[in-house]
Amino acid sequence: MTTSFSSLTLPDDYKKNIVEMKRAMRAQIGDIAGLFRQVCDKIETEIAAAREEEKRNGSAWPEISYADLAAGKVSPQQIAQIKRRGCLVVRQTFSRESALEMDRSMLNYLDENHFDEVYRGPGDNFFGSLEASRPEIYPIYWSKAQMSARQSEQMAATQSFLNRLWHFQQAGGSWFNPDVNIIYPDRIRRRPPGTTSKGLGAHTDSGALERWLLPAYQKVFRKIFTNRFAEYDPWDAAYRPEVNEYDVANTTKCSAFRTFQGWTALSDMLSGQGLLHVVPVPEAMAYVLLRPLLDDVPEDELCGVAPGRVLPVSEKWHPHLIAGLCSIPAVQAGDSVWWHCDVIHSVAPVENQQGWGNVMYIPAAPMCEKNLAYAHSVRNALEKGASPADFPQEDYEQAWANRFQLSDLNINGRRALGMEEN
Repeated sequence: MTTSFSSLTLPDDYKKNIVEMKRAMRAQIGDIAGLFRQVCDKIETEIAAAREEEKRNGSAWPEISYADLAAGKVSPQQIAQIKRRGCLVVRQTFSRESALEMDRSMLNYLDENHFDEVYRGPGDNFFGSLEASRPEIYPIYWSKAQMSARQSEQMAATQSFLNRLWHFQQAGGSWFNPDVNIIYPDRIRRRPPGTTSKGLGAHTDSGALERWLLPAYQKVFRKIFTNRFAEYDPWDAAYRPEVNEYDVANTTKCSAFRTFQGWTALSDMLSGQGLLHVVPVPEAMAYVLLRPLLDDVPEDELCGVAPGRVLPVSEKWHPHLIAGLCSIPAVQAGDSVWWHCDVIHSVAPVENQQGWGNVMYIPAAPMCEKNLAYAHSVRNALEKGASPADFPQEDYEQAWANRFQLSDLNINGRRALGMEEN
């Protein structure tokens, strides 16, 4: 398994690598068109079922309460539906008042350190390949509100529940420890009332070119790439902690393995107000992977994929998937929203948004050798108040007042940064 926090250099001739990969994959798979039809049938069936769930329940997203999660009262039927959809809302992971206080605290932190005066604009172009605009992201990582949420008992219990949806055991051990998560510091979004936004186009994170070109990712998706789609299980963790990403200058990447991406609401958000959408079919990654192998795609192209950018999903290349985007339900401050690391997601456009749209991005990143190596870099960044290694080195917070300190870590936080035995 991966033993160090490392990245890979993108080959100068990666277009040649794409051509060679396609030739090898086509020979390995055989009937590409037949396999793609099989995948489309699965996706169309699941999207039709999700639309029925929307009509019946108001949303295709499974919902559970944090109280039930913490008490071990989530039923097998609920777990099966979460795995089927690859996403869920955990209601009141934090109390509404606690979340609203986090939001006030974060605003005070930004104001007292004059963020509006020093902000220099986006430090990367990570979303530049998407058709819609970027969301209102603040490159802030070390507020007391963010860190308190990351090291809280509520977050630890929720992340453990999510990790245990995966098959993480292997011969002689396990791919990760489901009950200890590293702190993976990410940014915040603050979107004020009255905002008009184009949203954010459909995409996936955690690897774009890498999903085709790297041997570890080819092992992750081996059932797809050997024409055994019926055996493919998106919840199988095998080889995922061995995947790295190419190191491309001045962009965002992910050097940790995340079972789920997620955010925690810091404001109430109404339906139709620029909310997150997903394609609630975790197997849909098979469509994305196979689509460039069809005959209508140029031999050195991967349907819009570019180095150092998110993996775009578009109407041009992926119409079945765009047709399947389903909105989260309305959320309250304190609810947390989660989606499987392969699940395609977008942010809907909005005109004259009603109310705030504020969130903290906190994923589930279970402890493994790969994640422990990244956790050590997180500890160093926290100590200095620097931007984490996976993000542009903007370093706004190094001299900020009231920044979270190493001494503020509780036992969860210390364990999450590799400072205590797990």
